[in-house]
Amino acid sequence: MLEDVRAACRRDPALHGARRVEAVLYPGLWAVWSHRVAHRLQRRGVPFLPRLISQVTRLLTGVEIHPGARIGRRLFIDHAIGVVIGETAVVGDDVTLYHRVTLGGRGFHADAKGAVRHPVIGDRVVVGVGASVLGRVHVGDDAVIGAHAVVLTDVLPGARVRPATPVIIPPARDAEVPPPPDAEDPSPPRAEIPPVQRTVPPAPAS
Repeated sequence: MLEDVRAACRRDPALHGARRVEAVLYPGLWAVWSHRVAHRLQRRGVPFLPRLISQVTRLLTGVEIHPGARIGRRLFIDHAIGVVIGETAVVGDDVTLYHRVTLGGRGFHADAKGAVRHPVIGDRVVVGVGASVLGRVHVGDDAVIGAHAVVLTDVLPGARVRPATPVIIPPARDAEVPPPPDAEDPSPPRAEIPPVQRTVPPAPAS
């Protein structure tokens, strides 16, 4: 447990000085510690209880790690929320996962029941925010998976995976840009009322 806390302090810039003690509040650490208990029970053939522990941990931390997943040392899950690690996933040592990462399978239409269907993550791999690694693919040591990337094939050691970069299209020069609304008076403009014209009758002749 102590080496997990040290790993969090090394990899999170927010933990420095006296604030390092805040690492024990990180839900990612508690999710990893809880998984280690559930995984040992799973390996000993204890029914139901390992899965119950993982589901309670998911409720409390936002991280779902199947008891069958094999997790290496010093895994750091930053922010933690929305992380899913499947049953047959293998995660190496010193791996960093950011929030909303999925290490999952391809789905019921592609994976048979009980099949080895989740990825193998090497040592010192970094998986960015919202990235998904699906299927029995192998991510080599020291690879970096960019934010929101979808990985469906093997990744070589030390490689960098980048998702498609969004294209920003500037507005056309000839396009008429509507004027901004009046910030001082947000009420809709009032209809103009035409002035009332009074007709003065001529004075009677004396």
